[in-house]
Amino acid sequence: MGRSKFLMVILGCLFALQAYSWDGPHSGPKAQTGKKIIFIASDLRNGGVLGVKSGFMEAIRELCWEVEVKDGGGDINELHKILKTSLRARVDGIVLGGFQPDAEMEDMIPSKHPFLVGWHAGTHPGHTKYLFANITTDLSEVAKLAAESVQTVGSKPPGIVIISDNQFVIANEKVRQITETLKKCKTCHVLSVENISINSAQLRIPELVVRLNRQFGKAWTHTVAVNDIYFDNMNFPLKEIGRNDITNIAAGDGSRVAIGRIKGGGSQQAVTVAEPLLAQGWQLADELNRAFAGKKESGFVTKPIAITKEFLDRSSSEDIESKVSFREAYSSIWKRR
Repeated sequence: MGRSKFLMVILGCLFALQAYSWDGPHSGPKAQTGKKIIFIASDLRNGGVLGVKSGFMEAIRELCWEVEVKDGGGDINELHKILKTSLRARVDGIVLGGFQPDAEMEDMIPSKHPFLVGWHAGTHPGHTKYLFANITTDLSEVAKLAAESVQTVGSKPPGIVIISDNQFVIANEKVRQITETLKKCKTCHVLSVENISINSAQLRIPELVVRLNRQFGKAWTHTVAVNDIYFDNMNFPLKEIGRNDITNIAAGDGSRVAIGRIKGGGSQQAVTVAEPLLAQGWQLADELNRAFAGKKESGFVTKPIAITKEFLDRSSSEDIESKVSFREAYSSIWKRR
């Protein structure tokens, strides 16, 4: 093996180890057992929400909590109703999984309410007016990784269509930051921003592909979406119209389905900006446990990773969290004497 190739292999291994390392909390209050929780999911068809919920369900078994999961199905009005009834329920804590309450929802939250924590329940990580802690990556980092991917993969010069769901504040902020970041690229051109609700993606993506091709033709080279679910339904419509030159990039959460198709190499999705969903589910439980114990939030913020086929080929597993010791770290905190 030549010296330059050897160095590339070593650097690849070091990058993988850095991505897998656990830099989260190692101390905190012991388990506050016997709590009742409601987990409100924005939409369990969303791979990000589903992954976080799975991690949370693992964690509560360690804490001996009871949980009721309620699914809003991607409908903001339904989520409004669920939150209203949940706030009246006799529970110790509520998790907002993937949505930010609007002003009307905020008005419903009484001054003495169950402890609330959220995942993607605001545009920034940490404490908010009504949340003990909001868990999300830094959106500027997500936007940067997505924009860099546009510039490094696919045809040039990039002509980008952005797909989002404007029901959700965090999706709108992602679009704003991605657009601002792409403006710094002199050869990049944002062709349009398309609003498609996540719960209607399966029906609307095929017709959208046809319209975008008719409207922009070969100027359309890249699609950037705020969630992987849009690309669950895009590959076949693109092949039908002979557009195998389009490169798809998700600035979402890194669903298992998306990671699988990137690993397989048969999809036009080249990148997903992934979050450590299972670890974030455990963090939700840990933040609630800190609230119950009368302690401060941990302040920990996870980092996004740009997942490509090359990244996955360097790994022994499609599970990007398989080597992260978050379970051991949190279990050690909760079980301490």
